[in-house]
Amino acid sequence: MELWVTEYQTPSLGFSCKVSETLRVEDTPFQHLSVVRTEQFGKMLLLDGMVQTTELDEYIYHEMISLIALNSHPHPGNVLIIGGGDGGTLREVVRHPLVEKGTLVEIDERVVQASRDFFPMLAASFDEAKSELLIADGIEYVRDNKNSFDLVIVDSTEPVGPAVELFSKGFYQDVFEALKDDGMLVAQSESPFFNEDVIKMAYGGIKEIFPIAKLYLASIPTYPSGLWSFTVGSKNYDPEKISFKGNMECRYYSPEIHQAAFKLPAFTKKIMEMNK
Repeated sequence: MELWVTEYQTPSLGFSCKVSETLRVEDTPFQHLSVVRTEQFGKMLLLDGMVQTTELDEYIYHEMISLIALNSHPHPGNVLIIGGGDGGTLREVVRHPLVEKGTLVEIDERVVQASRDFFPMLAASFDEAKSELLIADGIEYVRDNKNSFDLVIVDSTEPVGPAVELFSKGFYQDVFEALKDDGMLVAQSESPFFNEDVIKMAYGGIKEIFPIAKLYLASIPTYPSGLWSFTVGSKNYDPEKISFKGNMECRYYSPEIHQAAFKLPAFTKKIMEMNK
């Protein structure tokens, strides 16, 4: 008998992978968590039925949510990650030569444990000398820490359940206040094909608060439509301009990709223009 896992990306579209083994299924205090081994993408982590990361393509998302801002901010010494309990974004942050400390605040400790158990290439970041892992509410943590961070990365799930407020204008205002005078924010903002409303919330909310707001794209096979967006809010630095000139070995990111990621198709620009 064949077993398949399906993420229903819209009411009319599902993304299915053939499963060779079910590794974990549980209801955490916050969401439904499952880890399966797929034939195409290796081990896969899902939350509430939505693909979060896989062994095969995780590096694309984690490099692109972190390195654009890390390489455009001239001194990203203190970095905060909200969410990202698998540890992949933290891995990219703490390996950056200019980062002195990376703090990850994850509300669901079972996500962290699942990563430790099944995704050691991600979870190894938790034990790095520059890392701090906190099991806490990221929204409250941001609110309680003013003028503290050079960069805040919001590595959240889709805006459902505990992640809904992470897409609110009030939260972006709290992030603005948690950042230093030249700080930057990066948030994943979903698919321009299927999630126009999320882009309007994320880009629209960030644009109202930050002097500089820009959206960029990456191709991630296991995310809805394969085309994914990220939104940057900056108090001072243009995220398109690369400040860091050092050499980091990456599998997706490069200086050329950094520049190209901001070249948007017309339909994506149209979504953004709706916020003007």
